[in-house]
Order: sequence, then C-alpha cells, then structure tokens
Amino acid sequence: MADEPEILFDRRGTAGLVTLNRPQALNAVTLGMVRLFTRQLREWAADPSIARVVVQAAGGRAFSAGGDIRALYDLGRAGRHAEMLPFWREEYVLNATIKRYPKPYVALIDGIVMGGGVGLSVHGSHRVAGDRFLFAMPEVGIGFFPDVGATWFLPRLPGELGSYCALTGERLAAADAMAATVATHRVASGRFGDLADALCGAVSVDATLAAFAEPAGEAPIAARRGAIDRLFKGDRIEQILASLDAEAAAGGLDAGFAATAATAIRTKSPTSLKLALAQMRAGASLSFEACMQTEFRIVSRIIHGHDFYEGVRAVIVDKDNAPHWQPAALADVADAEIARHLAPLARDELVLP
Repeated sequence: MADEPEILFDRRGTAGLVTLNRPQALNAVTLGMVRLFTRQLREWAADPSIARVVVQAAGGRAFSAGGDIRALYDLGRAGRHAEMLPFWREEYVLNATIKRYPKPYVALIDGIVMGGGVGLSVHGSHRVAGDRFLFAMPEVGIGFFPDVGATWFLPRLPGELGSYCALTGERLAAADAMAATVATHRVASGRFGDLADALCGAVSVDATLAAFAEPAGEAPIAARRGAIDRLFKGDRIEQILASLDAEAAAGGLDAGFAATAATAIRTKSPTSLKLALAQMRAGASLSFEACMQTEFRIVSRIIHGHDFYEGVRAVIVDKDNAPHWQPAALADVADAEIARHLAPLARDELVLP
C-alpha cells in the first residue's frame, strides 16, 4: 500500500530486524530509507539488548534492485544536480556504517540484489543466498559505474571475477555467488522464515547459520575462472576486448564464453567501461574509505555528463534498449577524462564519520 512505510524496523528477541518494504518498486532504495536505516543502525549499535541485525525484504522478487534511479534521473534532467548528490553522499555513509558495524549483520537475500541493494548487504558480516538469489552490478549498462563500495569489494573477489562482473554486468546465481564470496551461506528459500526466527534467539549467529546452511551446489562460474583470470587481467578495455576476440576466434573450449562476454561489453557505455576498469585497478590498493571517496568524486562528475541520462532513458524510461553513447567509441574516451572523474573535488569531498 502507498501509505505503508518504505522500511520497517522491529525488535525481536536479541535481534534488530529490518525489512525493506517497497516490493512494488523491487525494494529500490530511496533517500528516506537511507536516512532511517542509518539512524536505526546507530541506535542499535549502542543498545546492549540488540546482539545482531537481520535485514530482509518484502515481496519475494527482490532483496533490492538498486537505488531509486528514476527519481535521480528526473532531478538531473530538470537541472537540479545539487539535489541529487545528498542521496549518494548519505548512501555511501550507510555503506560505511554497515562495513564497520560492531555487531553481526545478516542479510537474507532472496531474489534480485543489484546496485544499491548490494551496498546494503555485501558489506555485512553474513550474506545468505536463497533459491532466487541473483546478484549483479549492471551500472555500466546505464552509463553509470559500479558504486556503493564496489571499488573496494569487486577487486577483492577471487582472481578477476570483480572485473568480469563490473564490465559485463553478468548476473550470479546463488552457487556462483558463493564461489565468488559475494554470499557467505546458502539456505533454501522455504527456510528463510524459520531462519529469521532463529536468528532472533540467543544462539550465536554463526551456529544458527551453520544449522540451516546447505551445500552451495555446482558453480558454473568456477569452470570459467581460468578464462576469466586470463582474459580480464588487462589494464585497458581495448586490451581485454582484443583478448576476448582472439579467444573467440581460436575456437577453443572458452570461445563461446569469450564471444558472449565481448558482445556484452560492447553494448555498454564506453566512458563507464573505462571508469569501471580504472576503479578495479585503483581500488585493489586503496583503503575502504579512499574507495568510497573515489566513488563520490566520480558520481559528482558523472551526473553532469551525457551517458547516465541516456542509459536510464534507454533502459528504464523508454525501454528501447538502444542508448546512443557519447562518445560512442572507446578510442574517443580520453585517459585525461577518466582521470578527471577520479580527481579530488575542489570542495565537498565525502567524509565518512
């Protein structure tokens, strides 16, 4: 219902229970949700009666499909750029609050978890994948970039899995997410209700999850790890595409995989691709705080560009899936332009409390 709160908080036993409550919008995250969530987490952190936080989502289709991009798009199209930045500034603070949380933070993820939804889960201590779990960071497909801490966590996935996910937007189901360390536990969706109840008890979080967890199952991505690590190790998109094209032309076991990946990459914003790869390479050696600061620098510039609005138009507004990127070719995206996006801000840098 329209008059229902977008996010719900409850105390149950030893747990603080959070429910994302915008199922009609695939639990897309709004600024209001970010503010309430941050405030509640801080209160529970200081409350000795709360031993752990459990986060779940209403509706069954999605944990959270991301941020409320359409609302941000509308602000930008109206020239109200200054009104856009508080969302990301406060969202990144929330991501940091989750990352540093002093108590177990358990995300029960059944359904889509993308973009901003990843930021509400992947930084927590425990990430539980249900049967419908589906992870992706698809931002380069809408002229944006992998944010909410992706500069930190994607480079720290095994091998080049982070680069693969960032550049292709590929979706990972539960078994693949376990293999990639995006998820920490695999539990059948039908047991999520009982698991939530059990997590509100006095038994430790680790013991409770161990009692419910089941084998992750065969991960298709594991069979591709060698190819991913070999083909996505370059420092330039052009180099990675050349490697993929050569692999596809060679006709070996990984030819089909390479051709599919190259095709997917070529549909994305050239500027976003170069930004994402720069994030992956820089983020591997940056602190978490520096990664978040880098992302705020990028978003402060990207909202004044072309591709974000064109990508959202093509994918979310008009749904014609035919974006016209500017520049349209990788060769026309200058290294200096990428460096400009990552450079320190003249004022209003992100400060994490």
